[in-house]
Order: sequence, then C-alpha cells, then structure tokens
Amino acid sequence: MASAAGGIRDRFRAQMLQEIKDVALRQLAEGGPAALSVNAIAKELGVSGPALYRYYAGRDALLTELIVDAYTDLAAELEAAGPGLREMAAAYRAWATAQPHRYRLLFAAPLPGYDAHDEHLVKAAQAVMDVVLGVLTTGPAPSRPLAGQLTEWGRRRGHEELDPGAAARAVLLWSRMHGLVSLEIEGNFASMGLDADELFEAEVATFGQAE
Repeated sequence: MASAAGGIRDRFRAQMLQEIKDVALRQLAEGGPAALSVNAIAKELGVSGPALYRYYAGRDALLTELIVDAYTDLAAELEAAGPGLREMAAAYRAWATAQPHRYRLLFAAPLPGYDAHDEHLVKAAQAVMDVVLGVLTTGPAPSRPLAGQLTEWGRRRGHEELDPGAAARAVLLWSRMHGLVSLEIEGNFASMGLDADELFEAEVATFGQAE
C-alpha cells in the first residue's frame, strides 16, 4: 500500500513539475525572462505561492531547469539531424526559429544577478557542443595561443585528445550560426527585405568550403 501511495505521489509530482514548466514557458514566450513569476504560475495553477516552492526553491531554480531542458532538447535535435554539417546547421536553425523564446534563454543573460555560468548550465551546453564536435572532426590548425586555449577548454570538458583545428571550426560554426539565427528571429533580415532561407544556404555553403 505504501508503495502504491509513493507511486501516486511521484506521478503527481512529475505532473506538477511539467505543468509549472509549461506555464513558465508561456510566460517566457509572452514577456521574456523578466516576466517569469513564481506567484503568477501558482495563481494560474490554482495553488498557493508557498506550495510551489516545494517544487522549486525559487525563480532562479526554475529558470535553471528550463535552460537545461532547452539545451537537452537542442542537443537531441542536432544529434537526430544526421551526420552532415548542413543537416546539423538546418536543425539548429529550425529549433531556434520554432521556439525563439527558448533560444534566447540559452544565449542571452536571463536576469541581472543570475549565474549563467552555473556548472549545471555549462554541462548542458557542452552536450550541444559535443554533437558539433562529432561532426567537425578536423580543421585547419589555429594560432598557437588559440590552440592552447582550445586544448585547455577540451581538457576541462573531458576531451583529452581534442583536435584544436576541429574545436576551432566548431566554435566558429556555432558563432556564425548564432549570429545568423539571432538576426533572423529578431526580424532584422525581414526589415531589410532579405530572404532568410537564401542567407542560410549561402552561409552553409561558405562555411562548407573550408572542409
């Protein structure tokens, strides 16, 4: 009987956690990180504010879980896209443009005072970069200072044999795709009368020439 009760409690907790995150994501979509309010979530779910703190210690704890979830989902999308550079880049762009509020959550400082370099977030972000490194296994050797920095970065992340050339290509690809996607989701290309699809194709083709 106790086991059955425990199972019911676990299912209820899992359901509540998901409902909390669903409401939080709607808040993010409507007003960005500043709109995230634990009390507003509690009100929408019909529970007291203190009751919600049984699930999350506070707004920052909820924000951290939303960011980790987003990194996990993005990594899964990239991994499922296939082994090619173009497929991976297309999956990155598709994920970002489909849910820009979650994309912004990953690459903009969410709130003043929030620790965007928390170890949980760094680990989740590394899962995305690991997929990219799995595709870009080689690359031109970078400068000695940059090669040393990339080697140290890889060592800290568990990549003892990381090729600095591949790492440099991965970081540059991410930088370029981030720039392109960020401009697209903020409407900059549309305001210029430019076709984002054509720009994407041109960017992937240009980067692919370095292979």
